[in-house]
Amino acid sequence: MKSRKFPAIVIVVAILAVLGSMAISAQDKYTLQVPNGLAFSDFRGYEDWQVVAVSQTEELLKVMVANPVMIDAYRAGIPGNGKPLPDGSKIAKIEWKPKKSTEAPFQ
Repeated sequence: MKSRKFPAIVIVVAILAVLGSMAISAQDKYTLQVPNGLAFSDFRGYEDWQVVAVSQTEELLKVMVANPVMIDAYRAGIPGNGKPLPDGSKIAKIEWKPKKSTEAPFQ
């Protein structure tokens, strides 16, 4: 009986360790900070922001996204009306470097 319990305990501990490390690595994303002090946590939720511009070069795909505060300011005529951007307005640029797929039948 004891020989069956030991492998089961080892498997459960290994699964818990993997799940725990996944939770810790997900939290690490927002601890990043660029050299000038801008923290990645300042852009929390950027994944759900509205896309405002897309561009592509031979090497990169670029997307600019804006938070709801910035979208509302733009709709109100800012910056064309001379008013300053409101507090909390943010824009982020996301860049991807495409990789050639070995499975896709196209480039």
